[in-house]
Amino acid sequence: MDVQDIRLAVIGRGKFARYFIEAVSAVEGLTYVGQYSRCLADARAFAAEYGGAGAWDDLQALAADDGVDAVYIGSPNAFHCEQAVTLLKAGKHVLCEKPVASHLREWAAMCAAVDESGAVLLEAMRTVHCPGFALLRELLPRIGKVRQAVLSFCQYSSRYDNFKNGIIENAFRPELSNGSLMDIGVYGVHAMVALFGMPESLTATAVPLEGSIDGAGSITAQYDGMQVVVLHSKINNGIAPVILGEDGMMTLDALSHPHRITLTGRDGTVQTFTAEQAENDMQYEARDFVSLIRRGGGEEFRCWSTQTMTILDEVRRQTGIRFPADN
Repeated sequence: MDVQDIRLAVIGRGKFARYFIEAVSAVEGLTYVGQYSRCLADARAFAAEYGGAGAWDDLQALAADDGVDAVYIGSPNAFHCEQAVTLLKAGKHVLCEKPVASHLREWAAMCAAVDESGAVLLEAMRTVHCPGFALLRELLPRIGKVRQAVLSFCQYSSRYDNFKNGIIENAFRPELSNGSLMDIGVYGVHAMVALFGMPESLTATAVPLEGSIDGAGSITAQYDGMQVVVLHSKINNGIAPVILGEDGMMTLDALSHPHRITLTGRDGTVQTFTAEQAENDMQYEARDFVSLIRRGGGEEFRCWSTQTMTILDEVRRQTGIRFPADN
């Protein structure tokens, strides 16, 4: 390992944690060194699977380990704040999965820990780090003044079948600050503020499921001369995201990781643009994380996370979505 490499530990053993560790191998200056889990045997086995030598079952021990420079947090949403604050106060840089916190107060506590320690905190919102999102922003002026947008992410969850059979997995557990809005609606909200800023007002609805969790919902955000609708669902599939301008329309292949963008002019002409993008697109958020550690900055990313959490709080207030973390 190069002495300049940032030594990274990972919290979480789910799909995205595995996907992220695989992405790290393609990121210069970042090396996976070990795993945190509540069970030390599980941590050791998982770390060994990916070539890491470190294993921890105590968060304070991980925070105090001089052999770790940074931590990727891929645990359930309800644990993000406590884990991040502990690590940040110990001087560890933190890349935290989306949504970065359960609510705005937790995010504020995380930012306060950053200000105290000088460590880097970045939300792992892969949408805004992918080359496809940079391409989207570059092409946006071609459709003229934007008047409407439908930022849709509706994806039938395999876990919903279990839910209907009485088997409640993490994705549908309010005690983990989960549900459709927090799991996938956050992609649309984050993309909205990254593209257009904070709306002047918004109204929100939700489709509640038994057990005080949302299965789907919508947000209608009003801007000066423009309207954005965010659609999200874990109980049905949906339409492609689209941005509508006075001179044409832009259709995206996916909101979570845009790759192919189709422009349809007002005259009917069609052009398709494709971003050069690695299959494992989590490497781009990892690269930005390394860049922030090396060179600083990141104010724009922090602003987007603040605006996103502000909107998520208001949507939950309007729709009555409550989590134990709110208390």
